[in-house]
Amino acid sequence: MVSKDENKILRESFEQAANIYQQARPEYPEELFEDVIRAAQLSSGDRLLEIGCATGKATLPLAERGYNITCIELGAELASAARRNLAGLNVDIINGSFEEWQPESEAGYDLVYAATAWKWIDPEVRYMKAWQVLRPGGHLAIWSANHVFPDDGDPFFREIQEVYYELGEGKEVAQNDWPRPGELPEEKAEIETSGLFEVVHLRHFDWELVYTIDDYIQLLNTFSGHILMEEWKREKLYQEIRVRLEARTEKTVRRHWGAVLHVARRIG
Repeated sequence: MVSKDENKILRESFEQAANIYQQARPEYPEELFEDVIRAAQLSSGDRLLEIGCATGKATLPLAERGYNITCIELGAELASAARRNLAGLNVDIINGSFEEWQPESEAGYDLVYAATAWKWIDPEVRYMKAWQVLRPGGHLAIWSANHVFPDDGDPFFREIQEVYYELGEGKEVAQNDWPRPGELPEEKAEIETSGLFEVVHLRHFDWELVYTIDDYIQLLNTFSGHILMEEWKREKLYQEIRVRLEARTEKTVRRHWGAVLHVARRIG
């Protein structure tokens, strides 16, 4: 298990990817946002609070639908990038940690949500803090973009693991059980164990993206494990990735993404 100090280092590492994050990270499926809107019973003009917006990947689709969004982003560079990406929309970006942030007045948000950010928030704080800033009957929505491995998926990812292990990075970089689409862990029990929320909607999503060699390496440069990797290891890894993908006729790699959307209603 990652310690609090290690979690802090990993959480803050994304600052180093602020200039490439928006382009490199995948878009979430439009259907996912439609599910959030339906399950949380949102209406145009509702007030949303996003935890860890990064550069605005999950902010833009909702802001363009007419919602008023406040974002709490820990990284100063990420927050600056988000302000540029969301200019002209009804979005307020606050640079700070969700755990320490205090709303200026009785907040009463209609939705609190986190996209690939919830796991970084202190588990002893996150549910209670979200409950406190929601209006009665408001909703919490959380999801993350993760790697999934369909049976007919690209074999590259299993093959490249030998390089990670040779570099002494295998356990940290590849610590998963190769989940298939639909097999990602669900957080329903944890959410409801808080005693503060009732899950009203849960759905698995999966989608595939094809990456050029440069685009795939740029994606890796937005992952904390690769950002914090020793430079010589990272150079060796990327060199090997280039050699292997250059040997392919199409010179691309197929990556399957998965997400589990949880929408929960505030109790009390």
